[in-house]
Amino acid sequence: MPDRSLTSADVEQLNHQFTHQTPLELLNWAVNFYGDRIALCSAFGPEGMVLLHLVSRLERPITVFTLDTGRLPPETHQLMQRCEERYGIRVDVYAPEPADIRAMVKQHGINLFFKNVQLRELCCEMRKVRPLIRALDGLSAWITGLRRSQASSRERIERFEIDQAHSDIVKVNPLAGWSEEQVWNYINMHALPYNTLHDRGYRSIGCACCTRPTNPGEDIRAGRWWWEENSRKECGLHGRVADGMGDLDSGFGAVDIRTSSTKPNE
Repeated sequence: MPDRSLTSADVEQLNHQFTHQTPLELLNWAVNFYGDRIALCSAFGPEGMVLLHLVSRLERPITVFTLDTGRLPPETHQLMQRCEERYGIRVDVYAPEPADIRAMVKQHGINLFFKNVQLRELCCEMRKVRPLIRALDGLSAWITGLRRSQASSRERIERFEIDQAHSDIVKVNPLAGWSEEQVWNYINMHALPYNTLHDRGYRSIGCACCTRPTNPGEDIRAGRWWWEENSRKECGLHGRVADGMGDLDSGFGAVDIRTSSTKPNE
């Protein structure tokens, strides 16, 4: 396969080129350019539902992967199955290495993440970050549902980025400029499935033990690791956070899709 690596200048040019293009047009270009060396990463959040629907409209299959941390809410697994049935796909799930989880729990306890930010980041490292590295092995690019308005730490993301945390492969963020309202409008317009926890006040969903509903006026990610004060609400998937934390591991998963705002229905 010809070299598909891009320079910073290439990425800057692409961001200019796709400033006014739709996410579907962007995805179509990326999938045609990278072929089987690109994959969609989905955590089955609202953005993931939009992207799954968009890639199902492309003329060629694309690999989609997800990480199962071992502590996801059952509603997330239920949604994953619904998506498999709707799109005729099979999700290939990347999970943590059992030996690494046993070692971490033996050393720090089952709910270590409540103790301090460093141990919470270690848990995310074991359950998410390291499995992601396995999922990205051999890829030249990956697609995410990152949006600028999700968090202050994401305000400057671009549609195309060089992912320095993962061997300088390209990260594609088709929904970078979308608002939360646009995401839910798209879901309602196309009657897409979504996690039923959203009907109970959850705006951002991760592990069951680390997620709660948000209160009126709170940030969209306020329900993630809510016991932490003044911490960066990130798990490390979009930048390593657990350097120097020892020899322990984390997890996500993959799917083949073949061609074949407001809250929900408000």
